[in-house]
Amino acid sequence: MIIAVDFDGTVVEHRYPQIGRELLFAFETLKELQKQGHRLILWTYRSGKELDEAVEFCRKKGIEFYAVNKNYPEEIFEESTVSRKINADIYIDDKNLGGFPGWSVVWQMISGTNIEKIEKEKLEKTSDSAKKSGFLNGLKKLFE
Repeated sequence: MIIAVDFDGTVVEHRYPQIGRELLFAFETLKELQKQGHRLILWTYRSGKELDEAVEFCRKKGIEFYAVNKNYPEEIFEESTVSRKINADIYIDDKNLGGFPGWSVVWQMISGTNIEKIEKEKLEKTSDSAKKSGFLNGLKKLFE
C-alpha cells in the first residue's frame, strides 16, 4: 500500500516550526510498515528549510520516505497542473476525524488483519498436526 504520513502532531509532537519530540512508537511502526513493503510518503504542511529539517530528522531515525509531498520521487509539482493531495491508500494524520489514535492503534489497524490471519493459520496447522499425531499414535498403540 501507499501510506501518506503527516509529520507535525503525527510523527512528532506539534511544535511547528520547530521539531517536537518523537511520538511513542512512531519510528518503530514506520520501519515495520516499510519492512512489509508499504511505500511511505511524507505528506506535510512543511516546506523549504522546515521540510528539509523534518526529512533529515526522519532519516537520522532510520526512515527514508518513498517521496516527500508528492506522489512519486520524480513528480514535478506545478500548482496549476498537479493536485496538492497525495494519491495514497491510507492517510495517517493528527487532523483526521477523531484525531490521531496513536501508533499502536495505527499498527493494529493496518497490520491487524494480517496478524489475525497468520495466527489463525498457525492454530489450524497446530490443530491439524495434533489430530494427525493423535491418530498415528493411536494406530501405533494398536500394533504394539
